[in-house]
Amino acid sequence: MYVIIDLETTGHMAGNRITEIALFIHDGEKVLEEYQTLVNPECSIPPFIERLTGINDEMVKNAPKFYEVAETVQRLTETCIFIAHNVGFDYGTLRKEYAELGFDYKRKRLCTVRLARKAFPGHPKYSLGNICQALGIQITSRHRAYGDALATVELFERILEVDDGKIIPDALHHKSKEGTLPPALDLKEVEALPQATGIYYFKDDQGKVIYVGKAIDIRARVLSHFYTKEGKDKAMHAVVAHLDHLETGSELMALLIESAEIKRIYPLFNASQKRKRDPWAIFSYTDIQGIKHLSYAASKQVKRPLMRFYNITQCRTFLESMQQTFELCPKYCQLQNVNKACFDYHLKKCRGVCNEKESITDYNLRVDEAITSMGSLQGSFIILLEGRKESEYGYAYIENGVYRGYGFAEGEVDMDAMAKGLISQEDNSDVQRILRSYFRQTEAPQVMHVEEALVAEGQAVLSLF
Repeated sequence: MYVIIDLETTGHMAGNRITEIALFIHDGEKVLEEYQTLVNPECSIPPFIERLTGINDEMVKNAPKFYEVAETVQRLTETCIFIAHNVGFDYGTLRKEYAELGFDYKRKRLCTVRLARKAFPGHPKYSLGNICQALGIQITSRHRAYGDALATVELFERILEVDDGKIIPDALHHKSKEGTLPPALDLKEVEALPQATGIYYFKDDQGKVIYVGKAIDIRARVLSHFYTKEGKDKAMHAVVAHLDHLETGSELMALLIESAEIKRIYPLFNASQKRKRDPWAIFSYTDIQGIKHLSYAASKQVKRPLMRFYNITQCRTFLESMQQTFELCPKYCQLQNVNKACFDYHLKKCRGVCNEKESITDYNLRVDEAITSMGSLQGSFIILLEGRKESEYGYAYIENGVYRGYGFAEGEVDMDAMAKGLISQEDNSDVQRILRSYFRQTEAPQVMHVEEALVAEGQAVLSLF
């Protein structure tokens, strides 16, 4: 037994509520029973939804609330396979309504988008309107639950007519992942994903990248997006049509490439790491008295930044935190412009290096501790990483604390090969954060200091990179 369902909703990204339900009980040959009702969503219907469906607040004002129809819907669908066009939306919305009532609503389900792709291959689009038009199925009252559900019934019957006995059984098989996949995504694209470390791309039906992510296991991570269907994943589920991937060999390489790709492509569903510029930086210098300063300036004026920031407020706030945590003098952190003792000294918050009450040596030790706590990258070195295959290794190059890029090479570790294969990249605060985190969390990172390696090979330091 099948139940073909269509819902109309308020369309809210968060707290989406049902405004209309229509369902048809079908035995595989004909409709046995039908049910339709408007539903009071107990919230206002947005104007654009009203224009789309024609359902307004006045129409649903005296309609039953969901809890008043929940028992009827439960009874009618209890022994049925749940069918809808883009089943993930209707099934997910209905499950959420039941969950709020404390009931776990579960049904086997079929998606007529996916079934139609197999039964009627070759059509450019499989939205309800497009596939019905292509097959000559008339839709009355488009974007109303009864009209759309009735059209889905006829589409389902057309699928049954051409089914060779495999389409529906295969989709219902307990090992099939199709019930969880976006309706526009071919299962073959998921099966082609490797169980390897790397980055993955979600694309829409035009091939435009809408999301970039990284994973230790690409296939498992991609599938996890489709299992949850909450928040961002739910929105992506409706538009993902194609997948792509890039193996990276190591998690660090995946993080570095993911960050660069987000800034290059600017995908719709990537909220973080989109900002390309971080124009402010914290740096350190020693004055003529031998006192170490922490200061900030525009990044382009700083040769060896300790940390970079997206704006001056973020930069100064972080510096204030360092000054307070390590009891540094605000005068030597560019936070107070005074000639003699700083204000904090009078408040007994500064130990007095600015008033010759603390030795410069003791003060500088705390500045060094503050710098160390930032996890700042120092010197020029190469991080050696796992490659994408057995004979390959990956590497990331840092020059004077600045990230310069990454690459892959085969065979023995060779400086010339790494120099020729280096893919140049921009340094930024996101990359610095990734690298600092890597060194904090990795017990024994493989690092080759460039100066030492080049001296061993008898070459000049600047001749390679």
